[in-house]
Amino acid sequence: MERAVQRRYLGLTAAIAALGMAATVAGCGTFGIGGSDEVTLKFVAADYNLDGGDGTKQYWNKLARAFEAKNPGIKVDVTIYSWDDVDRKVAEMVKGGQDPDVAQIGAYADYAADGKLYPVDDMVSIPTQANFLESLARAGEVNRRQYGMPFVGSTRLMFYNKSLFEKAGITSAPKTWDDLADDAKALRAAGVKVPFALPLGPEEAQAETMNWMLSAGSGYTDDIGTYTINSANNIGAFEFLKEDLVKPGLTGPVAPGKLNRKAAFESFAKGEVGMLNGHPSLMKQAEKNGVDYEMAPLPSENGKPQPAMGVADWMMAFKKNGHRKEIGKFLDFAYSDENVMTFADEFDLLPTTVTATDKMSTDGKHTKVRKFLDAMSNAQLYPVDKTSWATVSESVKKEIGKSVEPPNTPAGVLGVLSREAAATDNAR
Repeated sequence: MERAVQRRYLGLTAAIAALGMAATVAGCGTFGIGGSDEVTLKFVAADYNLDGGDGTKQYWNKLARAFEAKNPGIKVDVTIYSWDDVDRKVAEMVKGGQDPDVAQIGAYADYAADGKLYPVDDMVSIPTQANFLESLARAGEVNRRQYGMPFVGSTRLMFYNKSLFEKAGITSAPKTWDDLADDAKALRAAGVKVPFALPLGPEEAQAETMNWMLSAGSGYTDDIGTYTINSANNIGAFEFLKEDLVKPGLTGPVAPGKLNRKAAFESFAKGEVGMLNGHPSLMKQAEKNGVDYEMAPLPSENGKPQPAMGVADWMMAFKKNGHRKEIGKFLDFAYSDENVMTFADEFDLLPTTVTATDKMSTDGKHTKVRKFLDAMSNAQLYPVDKTSWATVSESVKKEIGKSVEPPNTPAGVLGVLSREAAATDNAR
């Protein structure tokens, strides 16, 4: 891992020298602010608290005050929004000409394509840029230049309640869709309120959707980046969900299209859910309430292993206010190992830098997290480099729940989403 950082460091250094930028970067004061006027950076971030607490706000406010103490003349104004709202809020700010300086949200590519973002190499130091995990750094590129900085990452595994499994006479995690349906029936027969939680509500439906696409051997796009939302495999996955889980009442009393991830996680942490797809944050929430759980890969149609879904949330810097130098200093500070590890530990997420990942993988207190770190090695990410993805993702959030509800059909709903995605992509 350290050699990987060194190779990226040397490569970036050489590239900057070749372009004649080294002197410009130093001369523009990326590592030192000229002038005495105070600058206030507007920073908007997403809320990672699953239990309604204010830990995210506390983290960023504490980091901002520590940064300000080390950088007189720069203030940081922190605003936190829920994941339900944060992408929309930033879009509204930009549309109204009130761009934040820095945003930590779900997608960056549309802003980059519109020329609203600073390239990463115009802001942060070379060691910071070289330290991003390479696959995630590449995912942050538009036209081969990085604009999105991976903030934290996660993968998805299937969580199951071991006590409820034992009560239902289930001895191992399901490996196929048929196994999953049979186990859900056994859990219901044992009195479990929600045998399998299926959150297709607007909070994060695009994630649950991708879980099932991957379990069917497909995804949002094909190998050349064309949207394939209504592929035969994807339609088959949602037909299974509708006919084998939702229609028999195995997904609980709330319609999947109305069920958000946060509510599903809370129900699992209360011991009411037998199985659901979750990310690392759910571990602490379940342990806090004494739920005995285990994790396994999401079952596939035929039982063969499929890649897990990987997610990276994105940090980006907007040009409008002209605070490139100050933003660079703030981001260098935010991406220090100490700060990255503190956030990852607080919310049981995965770091997106090489050095912090190395520390987590060798630290005994992160034993359970290693399953997610291992899954990240071949995980598939959203098509975040497509400028259309933010719009497509919002459409999926709003519409995908209808695919498992009568009188709709998965083929019909996925067909509409696929056509809209292609039209959006072609319009960019």
